[in-house]
Amino acid sequence: MERPVRIQVRALEPYQTTLDAMRGAIASVREAGIGELWWVQHPPVFTQGQAGRPEHVLATGAIPVVQSDRGGQVTYHGPGQQILYVLLPIGPWQIAVRGLVEALEGSVIDLLAVYGVEAAGRRDAPGVYVQDAKIASLGLRVRHGVSYHGIALNVAMDLSPFRCIHPCGQVGLAVTQWTDHVGAPVQWNALRAGWLEALVRRCQLTVLSD
Repeated sequence: MERPVRIQVRALEPYQTTLDAMRGAIASVREAGIGELWWVQHPPVFTQGQAGRPEHVLATGAIPVVQSDRGGQVTYHGPGQQILYVLLPIGPWQIAVRGLVEALEGSVIDLLAVYGVEAAGRRDAPGVYVQDAKIASLGLRVRHGVSYHGIALNVAMDLSPFRCIHPCGQVGLAVTQWTDHVGAPVQWNALRAGWLEALVRRCQLTVLSD
């Protein structure tokens, strides 16, 4: 079965703009049978997932808190964090949700391995970890057989807002990022290309040209 996808690099845009756009794309993704992978960064924002509990949101100051319909609890997004949103017709493609979660985690693990960084996922706490610190957060939603939301990799950002929450509902969870472990300057195009290659391999996708 072919699994064609198109790529969008959407750069920096407000979280609500992206969320509305994802919801609006669900019907066309399902009808066309063509997935979409969106590279996005957001201005500073806390997002609260469907399982979110208010006690995990501490003193957020001027940074807004937005209710999201993804799975999981509270997390932070900001400039310097690369997010990969995955709008895929996983129902028609017969991809299990757990399989997609593992593929997303695995794509980040594979990418970090290229740069000599050992990372791993956790069955009981979705995301990617370097030692005991979280480097990538994951949350998904499936509607009408189409996945949306995705995975956020901390690359070169201000991590201090994570201290304003219990990240992903885990009290005392340490958070890390790419630049803490990879000495070379961040090459965003190369990072995205390597990440995409890993996900294409794990999900057996075919990238369509423009």
